[in-house]
Parts: sequence; structure tokens; C-alpha cells
Amino acid sequence: MRILLVGAGGVGAAFTAIAARRDFFETIVIADYDEAKAQRTAATDGRYVAARIDASDAASVTALCREHRITHVMNAVDPVFDMPVFEGAFEAGADYLDMAMSLSKPHPEAPYEQCGVKLGDEQFAVADTWERAGRLALVGIGVEPGLSDVFARYAADHLFSEIDELGTRDGANLVVTDDDGHEVFAPSFSMWTTIEECLNPPVIWAGDGKGGGDWHTTAPFSEPEVFDFPEGIGPVECVNVEHEEVLLMPRWVDCKRATFKYGLGDEFINILKVLHTLGLDSTEKIRVKGVEVSPRDVVAAVLPDPATVGPRMKGKTCAGLWVTGKGKDGQPRSTYLYHVVDNEETMRDYGHQCVVWQTAINPVVALELLARGTWSGAGVLGPEAFDAVPFLDLLTEYGSPWGIQEM
Repeated sequence: MRILLVGAGGVGAAFTAIAARRDFFETIVIADYDEAKAQRTAATDGRYVAARIDASDAASVTALCREHRITHVMNAVDPVFDMPVFEGAFEAGADYLDMAMSLSKPHPEAPYEQCGVKLGDEQFAVADTWERAGRLALVGIGVEPGLSDVFARYAADHLFSEIDELGTRDGANLVVTDDDGHEVFAPSFSMWTTIEECLNPPVIWAGDGKGGGDWHTTAPFSEPEVFDFPEGIGPVECVNVEHEEVLLMPRWVDCKRATFKYGLGDEFINILKVLHTLGLDSTEKIRVKGVEVSPRDVVAAVLPDPATVGPRMKGKTCAGLWVTGKGKDGQPRSTYLYHVVDNEETMRDYGHQCVVWQTAINPVVALELLARGTWSGAGVLGPEAFDAVPFLDLLTEYGSPWGIQEM
């Protein structure tokens, strides 16, 4: 297996740190627009090679794939670049993995009621083309989406006979402090992506539990609920956020409802609302003193790089799926399947903060399963299309076990 890793940011660097301990691949070409960043990451392992890439240009992706005889393209850049990287991989004859999906566009007339272009629509529109070519595009294989979707497959196969709701719930008790020990605002993940998913209309699946149903939207930050997260994190208020799981899970797992709720906190929600009010969430370029710049890119640039906040961060992050319905015995069941990561541990063992590390470990596991032939397929597929047990077993083998809690 010869992997092209597009993006040497926080998640990309954590990906390489995890992969360095495994032997399922021949080489990883680490490519970034900032070649110096790629070179620093590549210097950590003799199997790594650095390169420069323009992720907005499919031809650049294709050329690099051909130059290095790439078999699998791993997309670790912001989802605004998903389609060029996706298309470039296909043109090169490589399989493709990403941790998100192609971007959505709100409905022009009823954004908080009806879906416009949904997450992943552009990719699923060409699923037949990928399948006919015998190529695999495994989308949404981070932690959320990704591990949460693996949990959905596991719950359907092994825990439930009927599923009422697949509810992804994400929460943490992470705190970032400055040099004087004062808590500061420093997002632990890409601010560009966070703005995108938090300010777009959240999507909810409403189905009959037998494959029928459809998606609709609601207002950002709607339906607040307090969810009690395990392993000492405790109660966190969670709200509806647009996320890929809701668009993925119902395609392969029968359920009556699918939701995603994120524990953002009042401060973060207020900041996002202010950014939106001021137009600073916009991706459209404006001219400022003779320079064209995207307001959202400016916001992301002035905040600390998520890859650098690890030494000043404490706490744990939890990704999980709350499943309700009937168990295999026909009785009511409510179960939370989860994965908790402690920042102190990932910093000590890998040198990467817990949020990017938790995201990065899942595509490494998936690539190893593909290399072994344990997972295989063609077309545009989500993690739900594969057997969950080998994934969860290998995740545990990596030293990062998952948990299950009856609610």
C-alpha cells in the first residue's frame, strides 16, 4: 500500500505519528501546500516522503499520485477541498478516504426546514462511476463521522433488533490556558470546519425504521439537551449541528431518527453567532486594502493552530453514539457506545493533542483493514457498509479501547 496523505496539519501529523508504529504500508507521501510543514512531518520516519500539493487542483493530486504510484489517497485537509482531492484520486486510479464529505448548500428558500444540497451529495452522485471502475471512496472515516458510524453498524448487527434513534453525542471537558494559567478561547479542531458545521442548518433524519424516510433541517443550536458523558467528563449541554453521520447512517442502517448533537458551550455558541452577524463566517473573498481575502480564512488564521494547543490543554474528549430502540431480546434498550481520549495521554505517548489524535487514529485503522483485505468494496461507501467488529478489535489493539454504557 502506497498512501498519499494530503494535508500535514494537526490531524495529518497525528495520522503519521500513529501510522509510524504499524507495518501495513510501504510508503506515505506527505503533501501540503506548505512543503516545509510536510518535510518536518516526513522526517519522523524513513518510509515517509514530503511533497508540495495544491489541494484545490485535482490535476495536482493526480500528478502526485502518478509520480509516486499511489494506491490510496488519504484526505486530511478542510472539506472545502474534498471534491478536487476526490476527483484527482479517481483520475489517478487510486482509492480514496476522507474524514468528512463534500460540502452542503442550504435550501435557498427554506433553509431551516428543507435540505438543499446535502453533505456528500456530490460524491454519492458519482458512486456508480466509482463502482464500475472498481475503485473505493470510503467517506466519513474520522471519529465523527467515522467511529460513530462504525458504532451504528455494530449496534444494528449485535445489540438491537429495532432502532428508534441513532444519536451521535460529542462532548468534552477540555480547557486551554495561557502562560499565566488563565483559560483562553482556542478551538481544538479546525476553526474553518467548525464554523461550517455549526452555522449551517443541522440535518435530521426521520424514517420508518424499515429503510423509508427523508432528511429535513432545523435551526442551528436547536433542541438543547444535557447529556451525561462517561469517564469523568460529566453533564454537557449539547445542541443540533450539521454533521455527516446523519447523512450516512440511514443509507445502511434502518432507524426512525438520526441526529448529531455537539457540546459547544455558551461561550462558543455566542462567538459563532457574533461571527455570523458580522459576516466573518463567509468564505466569499472580499478586497481589503488591495488584497482579496476570505473572512473565514482570516478568523482561522488569527486563532491558535489546533496542532499547537496540546501542551496547554487539559481534560478528555468523548465521541459516541446513543442508540435507543429494542434489544435483541425485544425489550426496550438505551445504550451509549463511546470512545474517550485523555489529552495528557496522547501528548505523552504521541506528542499530539487528543482531538486531532482521536480523529486521526480511525483512518489509520481503516487503511490497515483495507491493506489486509478484511475490508473491501467499490463505490462511494460509508463506514456503515463494513463489518464493525474487525475495526473495533483493531482499535483496541492500537491501545485505544472503546466503551459501552447502558443508559
